[in-house]
Amino acid sequence: MFNSLALLVVRKRKLTLFTFILVVLVAGGIGSLSFSKLESGGYSDPKSDSAKAATYLTDTFHINDPGVVLVLDAGRDINDPQVIASATTLENLIKKEPGISQTLSYWSAGSAPNLKSADGKAGFLFIYADKSDFGGISEIGSRIQAKYDGTFQNLKVYASGGGVITHAINNKISKDLALAEAISIPLVFILLLFVFGALVASAMPLVVGVSSILGAFFCIYLFTLFTSVSVFALNLITGLGLGLGIDYALLIVNRFREELHAGKSVDESVITTINTAGKTVFYSGLTVFVTLLALILFPLSFLKSFGYAGISVVALAVAGALIPLPAILAILGGKVDKGIIRKGAITPKEDGRWASTARFVMRRPIPIVLVSLIIISIFAAPVKSISFAQIDSRVLPSSDKAAISSQIIADRFPGQEGSPIEIIIPNGANDMTAVTDFADKLKMIPGVLRVSQKQSAGSVMRISAIQLMPSRTIEAAKMIHEIRALKTPEGTLIGGPAADFTDSQDGIAHALPWALGWIALSVFILIFIFTGSIILPIKAVVLNGLSLVATLGVLSWIFIDGHLKWLVGDFTQTGTIDTGSTILVAVVVFGLSMDYEIFLLSRIREEHVSGKSNTESVAIGLQRSARIITAAALLLAVVFAAFITSGVTSIKLLGFGVAFAVLLDATLIRALLVPALMRLFGERNWWAPKSLRRFTLTH
Repeated sequence: MFNSLALLVVRKRKLTLFTFILVVLVAGGIGSLSFSKLESGGYSDPKSDSAKAATYLTDTFHINDPGVVLVLDAGRDINDPQVIASATTLENLIKKEPGISQTLSYWSAGSAPNLKSADGKAGFLFIYADKSDFGGISEIGSRIQAKYDGTFQNLKVYASGGGVITHAINNKISKDLALAEAISIPLVFILLLFVFGALVASAMPLVVGVSSILGAFFCIYLFTLFTSVSVFALNLITGLGLGLGIDYALLIVNRFREELHAGKSVDESVITTINTAGKTVFYSGLTVFVTLLALILFPLSFLKSFGYAGISVVALAVAGALIPLPAILAILGGKVDKGIIRKGAITPKEDGRWASTARFVMRRPIPIVLVSLIIISIFAAPVKSISFAQIDSRVLPSSDKAAISSQIIADRFPGQEGSPIEIIIPNGANDMTAVTDFADKLKMIPGVLRVSQKQSAGSVMRISAIQLMPSRTIEAAKMIHEIRALKTPEGTLIGGPAADFTDSQDGIAHALPWALGWIALSVFILIFIFTGSIILPIKAVVLNGLSLVATLGVLSWIFIDGHLKWLVGDFTQTGTIDTGSTILVAVVVFGLSMDYEIFLLSRIREEHVSGKSNTESVAIGLQRSARIITAAALLLAVVFAAFITSGVTSIKLLGFGVAFAVLLDATLIRALLVPALMRLFGERNWWAPKSLRRFTLTH
């Protein structure tokens, strides 16, 4: 397959390049249509009880959660006639705003005590949107905040609620990512010049990166025709597309130069490159592909979206590295080294410091393994205190208006009036005794402030309960589990924001073992096929697992314990880290680690097959590939480290997590632990049962 592709690219280099460029441009043009179809939600489990309860609330009771929650702070008794007049005027103005279906306030609800602050100086004004989608509610939240947050007559107005918080987070992320790109792109370009050593060669990652990004946009457009896709998938496409473009271009260009400088013709160099480095890119991409595919196993469309984006960009990055890039190299030939910046990068040494490092490590494998494991254990130790939740207003900077408003609600109002627990009993009207018994027990659950009067629509009963704690917290999830543990009437559904959060967390926890099992098994099989070894895939999965645990430990130490703020910037400590962002970091990092594993093993395997000893194969393989791995990791770390400048905690976590993990993997894991363990296992590295050898790849 690879040889046939190589011959096609060499013989039809210009046609191949032109056709690929045309296809990518058309795909990018069509793919841009997906931008308007992307959604900003996707954090709920659509098959959960809370989702079913939400359907009953909207379809049967015609009730939605308020899209915007205003706090009207009078600074005095809110029953003062002047306060009443101002609040009524403001509510009447808001009713006339487009997209508003209704409002409810302390004053319009007949001085409802549950809508009044504990000190009696502020009251709620709930605003309900006539739309139920995240985008529509976010737009209304943005408009209401911009127009009314501030001072109105004798009132101080604070805007909060789902629409306001969603808009604030999305808007902040968009601005922060633009800043991150403004920082990372110039730095990456400078580093590319240094790593590739020549102006022309340093442009090669753009061939792979741009083609993978534009092609992935087209794939995402196709996905939007059948399912919902999160707008944040675009961030993974651009970051991963650029990162893999750098990885694969480094591998392909480096091997092409190596063959060219060994005296082969341009055509022979391209053919050998595709048959060696191209094969490595293909299997490397395949391991990343199956790893990211695990995200589709999670119930949240937010995580599924990253799975769709990840597999799309990986597939297109591999295609970009195997088709247009070799075609360009075939056209350029020796001109790929035009515009020399650093001569040492153009002609890598046959035997250098990486080979010396490998030999040093292999002379002392046991001490190196012990020291490395001690370091990893130190990094991993804080993982014992790790705790997960989901993002809320606290991911925003404490100075953000939405964060300030949310904190005022938490400090001054005794219950979560705008986000109640909703209990739906489909046949409750037929068994009122059971419903009444359940309602009485519900009042006794810790965290439940009060239970409302029962409502009915036909045979369907609805009970609302107000809890004390914020909905998207571990305490709220514990309360929901306690409510569900009660003896309930048949068919009872527990809904509301707290139940939605609980179901999302439980859905992720249920899917996680399947995702981990899929990753471990599929990666094991692929590496076995690629290397013909049973030992090496086990080692790869274990070492990558250790690297991942170390990364989670460091993330816990920083974002839960609050260390290193001088480096990552200030953030609000909540005692938890975002579940979705952590899973994304874990899966992306595991995939990229396997990327580097294949890079290294491929070259070691090539040397071993040529007849060299295990020790020499490792030394030469490390010399030939470690420079590429380290450079790729450094460039990718720069891309993601720029995200640390974000004011949104979950984006900081994503940026730091990926940057730290790839640097740890490229240094401690690949440069020290891998050669040390390969020295300890010796020739057993390449062992496999005879009955399985026919399933392995012939190099």
